Amino acid sequence: MDFELTDEQRMLQDTVRDLLARGYDPERRNTVIDTDPGFDPAIWRTLAEVGVLGLTFAEDDGGMGAGPVEAMLIATEIGRRLAPEPVLTAALIPGGLVAEAGTELQRKEILPKVAEGALRLAFAHTEPGHRFPAPASATTAVRQGDSWVVTGRKHPVEGGDGADLLIVSAATESGAGLFLIDPKAAGVTRRPYRAHDGSRGADIEFASVVAEPLGSAGDAAALIDSTTVRAQALLCAEAVGAMEEALRLTTEYLKTRKQFGVALRTFQTLTQRAADMYVSLELARSMSYYVTMSLADGVPDPTIAARAKLRIGRSGRHIGQEAVQLHGGIGMTAEYPVGHYLARLTAINHTLGDTTDNLRTLAAHVGDHQLAEL
Repeated sequence: MDFELTDEQRMLQDTVRDLLARGYDPERRNTVIDTDPGFDPAIWRTLAEVGVLGLTFAEDDGGMGAGPVEAMLIATEIGRRLAPEPVLTAALIPGGLVAEAGTELQRKEILPKVAEGALRLAFAHTEPGHRFPAPASATTAVRQGDSWVVTGRKHPVEGGDGADLLIVSAATESGAGLFLIDPKAAGVTRRPYRAHDGSRGADIEFASVVAEPLGSAGDAAALIDSTTVRAQALLCAEAVGAMEEALRLTTEYLKTRKQFGVALRTFQTLTQRAADMYVSLELARSMSYYVTMSLADGVPDPTIAARAKLRIGRSGRHIGQEAVQLHGGIGMTAEYPVGHYLARLTAINHTLGDTTDNLRTLAAHVGDHQLAEL
């Protein structure tokens, strides 16, 4: 398998890296996430101009027609800078649902606006009180004459605080359906929140809200599952970027910080701990590549995603905690970035299944193999 990037992929990666590096330093990021809308609209527009927001959409739908590898590169750079722009939650992930399930008219009306940065989406699927993977949806959609009416509650909805259009999963007579809902429509109650890592979302209730089916009103369970795998893969890539930067900050600190008149790097125990962080990073990177390559081959396998997410969760916890520990007291301050990397890695671990959830998923499939080794 060829892991070398093409010239076009490297150019895309370098462009996004330079853009986010110019746009954010730790102090400015803290200022941006503390003010509405929680990200920089100027950077959002620039990301749209360079094609990031429509990266995976077909060219006929206003996108670039790129695949999972390019999306992985973008997510990694977002993680490296802890960029608060909701590229994944407001564009690539819900936009992928529209691209796959939407009618031609829906695609033409929605996707070009998303790619231009003029329309923010949110996928409302997770429900309160349910661990991953979620059971059958308690949110329902019933036909009333020529319309559909959705009733239920979705929480958390990442990016739901500022979304212009919601894609809501709901149980129908045919199975799991997907519906388009205007968050300003009658019967919608949206309660925004800010998470501990600075990201934003909403708790959204639907009380007999008129909705438009995304595509047909048939069973979309398989599409929801494959979209979940793609979202997990993007989260894994974002976590790798965050881990890379947390390790870089830590090794630079060990080189420059002095104690007893000598640099911390001269203490063997500290360098060994940094080396262990590097091992965890490479394990995480290999699993991120694994799930991304499976998607590139057209195989959105939940088991592969669970393996990757499990490794990412363990590596992220190890690297994030060690980064704070090796920095000492400064690692706990809000002004220094390393604590924010730990916060984001923790949030990623708890999104779409934490280590316990993914272990449970893998344990359920042990019987699928003739030999299981620990």
